[in-house]
Amino acid sequence: MGKAIASNKIILSKWVEEALYENNGSGNVIEIAKIIWKNHETDLKTSGDLFYTWQYDYRWAATHLRQKGILKSAKDSPRGVWELIN
Repeated sequence: MGKAIASNKIILSKWVEEALYENNGSGNVIEIAKIIWKNHETDLKTSGDLFYTWQYDYRWAATHLRQKGILKSAKDSPRGVWELIN
């Protein structure tokens, strides 16, 4: 994985986590995308290739946050909902 790609995924992980906190600890894919866009539209528009891949990459970031124990596993959350572990 290239350095830019790795740093983009770290940034998106932070943005997903921030969006979940802003949304009271949980949200579906669309809710989280809207919050990320609201908070980081300018960042995304000036991010080069990330602008074209962020909608895929932030879903990967959720998987990464699950692996780190920050999000509940998919089996422990309602279908399509991401939830922070309290």
